[in-house]
Amino acid sequence: MIEATDFKNAMSLLTSAVNVVTTVGKSGCHGFTASAVCSVTDTPPTLLVCMNKASRSHGHFVENKILSVNVLGAQHQHISNVFASKMSSEERFKHGDWTELETGAPVLEDALVSFDCQIEQIQEVGTHTIFICPIVAIQKNQQDQGLVYFNRTYHQVGQPETV
Repeated sequence: MIEATDFKNAMSLLTSAVNVVTTVGKSGCHGFTASAVCSVTDTPPTLLVCMNKASRSHGHFVENKILSVNVLGAQHQHISNVFASKMSSEERFKHGDWTELETGAPVLEDALVSFDCQIEQIQEVGTHTIFICPIVAIQKNQQDQGLVYFNRTYHQVGQPETV
């Protein structure tokens, strides 16, 4: 039997992009920092997003059936920390500049790329919910440095801009 601590320690060595996942609905805007995001298929373009069921905003994502995945750039470490904090949802969205695409879910204007999605399928596995999300719109910026999480700390990847 593999212990949860051993699994978490091993997973800390899996480099992951840092994302802020957002939703909007009758109860307002909500979001969280996530590393468990990946592509499922390109036909139709679909993402998989995992969320802890204990998260205070979990019910809002299930109810709203929409989300936006905002892939953070190297300059967004502060935004990642804000959306991982105990700060209220209202306070979180005071950090960064936000817009929207097709679904209305908040999109970080200067994210590396934002994927605006419908939540088509919901699957519960252990402590987490898996959202299967067809993409309805994409916004890409011209940045070339991403923020990743490896061995429990942030790192920057990509080429710095040359002037």
